[in-house]
Amino acid sequence: MSRLSLADSAPPTLGHHVSRTLALAVPVMLSRAGLIIMVVIDTVMVGHAGGQELAVYGISLAPQTALMVTGIGLLVGTVVLTAQADGAGRPELTGRIWRLALIIAAGLGLLSGLVLLGGEAILLALGQEPNIARGGGGALTMFAPGMPAILMYVATTSFLEGIGRPNAGMMIALIANLAKVPLNWMLIFGELGAPAMGAEGAALSMTITRWLMLAAIVIYVLLMPERRRFGVRAPLAGHFHYVGKLLRIGAPLAVGAALETTAFSAMAIFAGWLGETPLAAFQITLNVVTLCFMLTLGISTATAVRVANAVGRGDQHGIAMAGWVGTALVAVVMLVLAVGLYLLQVPIAAAYTDDAAVRALAVTALGIAAPLLIVDGLQGVLMGAVRGAADVLVPTALHAFSFWGVTVPLGYLFGIGLGLGLMGLMYALVIGLIVASALLGGRFHVISRRHIRPV
Repeated sequence: MSRLSLADSAPPTLGHHVSRTLALAVPVMLSRAGLIIMVVIDTVMVGHAGGQELAVYGISLAPQTALMVTGIGLLVGTVVLTAQADGAGRPELTGRIWRLALIIAAGLGLLSGLVLLGGEAILLALGQEPNIARGGGGALTMFAPGMPAILMYVATTSFLEGIGRPNAGMMIALIANLAKVPLNWMLIFGELGAPAMGAEGAALSMTITRWLMLAAIVIYVLLMPERRRFGVRAPLAGHFHYVGKLLRIGAPLAVGAALETTAFSAMAIFAGWLGETPLAAFQITLNVVTLCFMLTLGISTATAVRVANAVGRGDQHGIAMAGWVGTALVAVVMLVLAVGLYLLQVPIAAAYTDDAAVRALAVTALGIAAPLLIVDGLQGVLMGAVRGAADVLVPTALHAFSFWGVTVPLGYLFGIGLGLGLMGLMYALVIGLIVASALLGGRFHVISRRHIRPV
């Protein structure tokens, strides 16, 4: 696998910035999309097992996703530190950073799994109906053992992305979907002698798949040709202070990720208060938005790596160019997706469920989700740009305001208080993401004009 050398000496022209960003972004897009395609597969297959099973699976995703994304946020320092080290010409540090990140990921995964074992009590405390909470709790119990695997997998792909080798994660994520379909077929519908587990079966197959993915990506790293150059097996003695650096960068970003994810989860909770049909329709809409956001994550990760490389080189102009080129690219990509979603909202909803009431409500929500994609993409890439510069505290505060000062209160006001239902929740998400995009854009403008030193 050839190396995407992001720490190169090519002239910093606009074309160079676009080509280097896309060279990293496309594999990362496909890698992240592969992870969400698994959820899409689950949602579609569970949806055909019944509206209640879809509602149960949807509500189980809320706490599971919140914990997972928070953990991923805490691991963001992996890609930032490895990219800065590679950009500064110190590749031997990157493998050490990866192994320290694995330790953090394993601990976070175990803690998250323990929390999910109390899923039914969590869902009841959040006001869900007893039958939904009971089913969701069962699915969360199946998700729990896979939490260490997915976080350690993300730590490893972050290391590979930081050194310009995203293709392995892309291939593993896409191949894993081939295993997901037959596993779902067996465990959701009870084929080949397996019990028919519905939503719990989808969650169990996800856990199995995540452990297989982790095994594959770790084997790749341990056997890759340049493992010595990147310090994959180099002694950790004298480098444990990088744990503190990882946590200093990751902790605020974890809080920011948690604020964003829990805001979306709060909308799912509000949808659950509205009833089983709005909850199922919201799950379909959120699933589509999340799948599209994986393309944003690809460009966001590429932007963060290129900004961090520029910081490592001391290239002030390169920092600004990397950030704004990434922002322009995501605007174009998400505009195309928004138009496609608006034109195809009816067949997309029909692909997810046979329930006529759920399908009709989902069609309307998907129409509002189309413009949401654009502002969601902008805020995602701008967050990547500021994190590449290791600017974390102020963006976290901006996320706190955008999602919990604007989105969640408006969601409750529009959806519950004013009786606009699911459409009110969607309006609130659009407004909150507009605010987040504007604030993060202003923040990157400020920091890109400063002299930034590597962490």
